[in-house]
Amino acid sequence: MSVAAVTYDFLSPGRTAAKGATARVYAALREAIVQLDLKPGEFLDKQAIALRMGVSRFPVGEAMNRLAAEGLADIIPQSGSRVAFIKISDTRENMFLRRALEAETVRRLAPHASAALIEQLASNLRYQKVAIDAQDLKGFHGFDLAFHALLQDYLGFERVRGATETARLGLDRVRQLLNTRRRLELTLAEHEAILAALEAHDGDAAGKAMCRHLDAVMAELETFARERPELFADLNSTGGIDT
Repeated sequence: MSVAAVTYDFLSPGRTAAKGATARVYAALREAIVQLDLKPGEFLDKQAIALRMGVSRFPVGEAMNRLAAEGLADIIPQSGSRVAFIKISDTRENMFLRRALEAETVRRLAPHASAALIEQLASNLRYQKVAIDAQDLKGFHGFDLAFHALLQDYLGFERVRGATETARLGLDRVRQLLNTRRRLELTLAEHEAILAALEAHDGDAAGKAMCRHLDAVMAELETFARERPELFADLNSTGGIDT
């Protein structure tokens, strides 16, 4: 692949505020992979990336090593590096962790959910609706993340927050595959059900609403994987993801 063949226009040197050449390249590449600007299986031209980011090849190589450690890139000896294919097995595990942690979070919060928490969540949902109406898919994703993060803020357990965040980061890229208006509208309705249960101070209903929300997302991801197995590392052309 020649340098001229790939421009990486989406890798703007000013795309991230990270300091240090390696950190800047890593942040830019990670965002591009998560946002699917760089597709699963796509080879990465180290020289072209270095030229685009205004750095030498060394920080690009270091950034790729970091991405490989996260499972976002594959370094192939004597062949170069490529964007890692998605692993449905990792997706299932990360969603399992989120389901366990976040359902218990709202179950614990509900009996004593404060007016401040309810209002902040309701405000967030209003912004979610505005983002949907404006077809601002990226903006909606940000409000979606903030909705779940707010629940962790009020729970106040740092290790739970850290574990939940780690599981969520593992789902960032695959969630972009479902970034359609239909899924956003369903997500908003599912969030509204969670809020309604919190307003009613019903922990059991809140936990079930969270499980329904995350289970619905996972079910759609499973369906998508069957339809597009070429994007996944642990699927074959006939499927192979039945549980």
